[in-house]
Amino acid sequence: MEYRKIKDEDEHEVASDIESLKGKSHTVASSNIALATLGVGSNERTNWKRKGLVTCALTILTSSQSILIVWSKRAGKYEYSVTTANFLVETLKCALSLLALTRIWRNEGVTDDNRLSTTYDEVKVFPIPAALYLFKNLLQYYIFAYVDAPGYQILKNLNIISTGVLYRIILKRKLSEIQWAGFILLCCGCTTAQLNSNSDRVLQTSLPGWMMAIVMALLSGFAGVYTEAIIKKRPSRNINVQNFWLYVFGMAFNAVAIVIQDFDAVANKGFFHGYSFITVLMILNHALSGIAVSMVMKYADNIVKVYSTSVAMLLTAVVSVFLFNFHLSLAFFLGSTVVSVSVYLHSAGKLR
Repeated sequence: MEYRKIKDEDEHEVASDIESLKGKSHTVASSNIALATLGVGSNERTNWKRKGLVTCALTILTSSQSILIVWSKRAGKYEYSVTTANFLVETLKCALSLLALTRIWRNEGVTDDNRLSTTYDEVKVFPIPAALYLFKNLLQYYIFAYVDAPGYQILKNLNIISTGVLYRIILKRKLSEIQWAGFILLCCGCTTAQLNSNSDRVLQTSLPGWMMAIVMALLSGFAGVYTEAIIKKRPSRNINVQNFWLYVFGMAFNAVAIVIQDFDAVANKGFFHGYSFITVLMILNHALSGIAVSMVMKYADNIVKVYSTSVAMLLTAVVSVFLFNFHLSLAFFLGSTVVSVSVYLHSAGKLR
């Protein structure tokens, strides 16, 4: 009897210990889950803050691009050399790429994928997109003789069509029916935004302005698709190395453009003749815009680009009302809305 009583007491104590351990493990598990939940919530908040900052930066840079170009004029003319401005933009981009590479080398060391030394076969493909970007960037200045800043922001979206069609032709990437519908809406929106009810001309932008916008869209689309094909040919290669070589050729081509177009002005008046504070801001804007797009690709998504493009069109129009006495018409508002919807359809309709 004594033995059975002692045995029952021992079994009761063991059972109590087991229940106690279960309770402790449950408490620890609950604590771990709570900490994990807090960690996930903290990461989500950080991602949202980062995405918000990138969105705001891209919106401001995109909307101010055309405004700064128009604002940099004096009496309707550029007092500075646009070729020197383009050269400085490419130089600043190259310096930023080197700065990013220096940071990578310090943290990760020099590897085959992030070293600047390369082969002729890898470098020989970069002059083509660099030359295309050169002509596109120069046209960007001269188109403002025919288009105002808000109109430029609308017509600039034509490069979505050229990029999509060139994707289909060069990279054999299929387009969905929604994307084709978005292209049609984009054309309708651009045309609607340019309707002019205050004069005999149907459209605000003249034929030369439309032709330049179409050429710019083709150059931008082809350069973008070609550059993407180069990058994807060696996906492990660090993007800053590829950007560096692209900007080096951009600097070289812009130097040639300076000699051909503005050699006398630069030789007689100096490299920075006609520069103002607005000109410097414009150069910084062009350089940082490319960095912002890269940040969107890394930390955000296409919806951010769509949102930034849509808000930038309206923001440019509102600022132009105060700076350049732009008339914000119903046609422009409706056209920009249709363009925003078409850009969204193009992004949402991508084939998975």
